[in-house]
Amino acid sequence: MLNKIYVALIHYPVLGRDGRIVSSAVTNLDVHDIARTSRTYGIKGYYIVTNLPAQKDIVEKVIDFWTNGFGKNYNPSRREALRLVKVKEYLEEVLEDIEKIEGEKPVIFFTSAKKRETSISFKEASKILREEKRPSLILFGTSWGLPNEISEMSDYIIEPIRAGSDYNHLSVRAAVAIIIDRLIGEETIIGRDDS
Repeated sequence: MLNKIYVALIHYPVLGRDGRIVSSAVTNLDVHDIARTSRTYGIKGYYIVTNLPAQKDIVEKVIDFWTNGFGKNYNPSRREALRLVKVKEYLEEVLEDIEKIEGEKPVIFFTSAKKRETSISFKEASKILREEKRPSLILFGTSWGLPNEISEMSDYIIEPIRAGSDYNHLSVRAAVAIIIDRLIGEETIIGRDDS
């Protein structure tokens, strides 16, 4: 069902250049741009996952500025998009929040720039999203990607955007927009009241 899709941008745990688990920095552009993509395509909620208190505080201040502060009236469209954003410390908290909202655990879709044997196509993933009655959560990684422990807890792994390319290093903002468009396209939920 396209009206119960959530996305999460994971900053912890993610892989560092050397393959070890690290925490990555949240960028202001990721907060704004992914929120805007989410609102454009009818995504029900956008989670930013960071275990660093200072990063969490920064994101919460950005959200508050645009939803309750000066930005609320300065740019109502930005406010509308940023109302979708929640900050959580761990992925488990995201899953608990979605279950609390929807009454059941979400189906988890894992994304990666690396091709994996068990990857499904965008066409298959899109079909599942349309037919699945349970809520869905699409995970996006930062830094050098999401660790295997997260792929193992996911229900599906979506194929990379440009698996055959000799250069596959899109910004996460671009990757989210492309993937969401491939999965949902023009079939967005228009006029849904999330208040």
